[in-house]
Amino acid sequence: MGHVEIPDTDLSGPVGLRGAPRPRTAASRNRTAALEQLWRAPTAQRDPVGPAPARRLPARGPVLAALTDLLGLAGPAWLLLRAGDQPRPLAAAAVAGLLWAGLRGTRGRYTGRLRAEPGGAACAVGAVGAVGDWLVLIGLLAVLHTAADSPVDPATSVVAVAPGLLIAAAVAGLRRWPRSARRADRVRRVLLVGEAPGVDRAAGLLNSRTDHDYMLVAAVPVGAARLELEGVQVAGHLASCPADDDVSTVLGGVYAHEADLVLVAPGPQLTGDRLRRLGWGLHDRGVALSVLSEVSGVAAERVRPVTAAGLTLLHIAPPLRGGPQAMVKNVLDRTGALFGLLALAPLLLAVALSVRLSSRGPVFHRQVRQGQHNRPFTMWKFRTMVADAEQLKAQLAVANEVDGPLFKMRSDPRVTPVGRMLRRTSIDELPQLVNVLLGHMSLVGPRPPLPEEASRYDEREHRRLTVKPGLTGLWQVSGRSDLTWQETVSLDLWYVDNWSVAADMGLLARTVRAVTDGRGAY
Repeated sequence: MGHVEIPDTDLSGPVGLRGAPRPRTAASRNRTAALEQLWRAPTAQRDPVGPAPARRLPARGPVLAALTDLLGLAGPAWLLLRAGDQPRPLAAAAVAGLLWAGLRGTRGRYTGRLRAEPGGAACAVGAVGAVGDWLVLIGLLAVLHTAADSPVDPATSVVAVAPGLLIAAAVAGLRRWPRSARRADRVRRVLLVGEAPGVDRAAGLLNSRTDHDYMLVAAVPVGAARLELEGVQVAGHLASCPADDDVSTVLGGVYAHEADLVLVAPGPQLTGDRLRRLGWGLHDRGVALSVLSEVSGVAAERVRPVTAAGLTLLHIAPPLRGGPQAMVKNVLDRTGALFGLLALAPLLLAVALSVRLSSRGPVFHRQVRQGQHNRPFTMWKFRTMVADAEQLKAQLAVANEVDGPLFKMRSDPRVTPVGRMLRRTSIDELPQLVNVLLGHMSLVGPRPPLPEEASRYDEREHRRLTVKPGLTGLWQVSGRSDLTWQETVSLDLWYVDNWSVAADMGLLARTVRAVTDGRGAY
């Protein structure tokens, strides 16, 4: 769910920004003085006996992160250059450390705000960003080495700055994972304002997910309609039309529930000038304001706000379908599958032997699945059921425990004892590395459906087939078979539209934890 945060600003006069209102003349100011007096929103003072708002202290995190990067690269570099008998090791290490910290600062690595996406790939994004920064640093050092005719050996220089990369990647991971251990310090207490349908939708989504830093504390509905969602505290009501007490009503809810963010769901009764004046009143009292966008399922990296003719526009970049990242993903898929098959060969042989000896039937189960663009392919996995499982499926259709076109049973009688263990650990899926190597599948992506399942897809669900199916995916690390069909589709669609190589690396890392946990696998 995306939203646009309106920054706290206090512009007392015209500014030279594109999209800003044109400065008014003295004549126009005189004509509108009376209207400005009528439009001025009332303010509400905080209860003097209550606690005074805490003064926001300057963030120390970016400074500490920059110092950590500087010392983390310069210190080991100095030791390694000195051990290698390189000339002026202290000066060379200091220059490299300053370049490293400055480079990461200019690329936004020290921003205090950490974005939370359903993929949980923030840790991988930090590590991949550190690698990219380090490669740029190597290029800068090479240019400086050539320009200054430095006597330092280039190979020794690369080795000397390598520890800085490891330290930066480790620090980036610590800043972003696990988020839950530090979420209480960053949670935003949200007061939701809007018409009943928009409030119900936003409240339902906020309360149904835990991978964000927003806690809904109360709501202020607009109009006479009642909220349908239970459990949401109502802190007051706004009239259907603009009223003088709009700001005071919302501020009363903010103070009563100790909210620090007002989230507005715009609608026909709350938009335009009414919303702008509500923002004025909130910002004058030091309360942050966010405006909910109807655009959902879009990663923050794809959204770019701009202004034009006094309008706020959200430019949304198209999903990745080709280009360098797609090429890198394909290379990583094939390389990872090849190394996986070689490294896991002893395990695969042991599992194949156990499947063959535990029950009658073939070792592998081959099944036609629908791949990218609904093209069929043969998917491989270790057999976990009795040999005639497909014939018995029709008899068990009434016992299906999930909605939608999927068929799942917690205690499926067709699953063998060895197969149950393989399913719980997801080892039965490892032969699909062959499908990845052949290009039918990817390491990360939506799970490939059966033909009869894909034939029942609607237009929304059919979008899951836009990308290659994966060995693991977003729904596998978010609950697996415990999720409803609609939750599964929503997660897969988010991945289809917002995937990146960094997100794939994060999902692969989370897959290890999900497989070890075993929850939702049956």
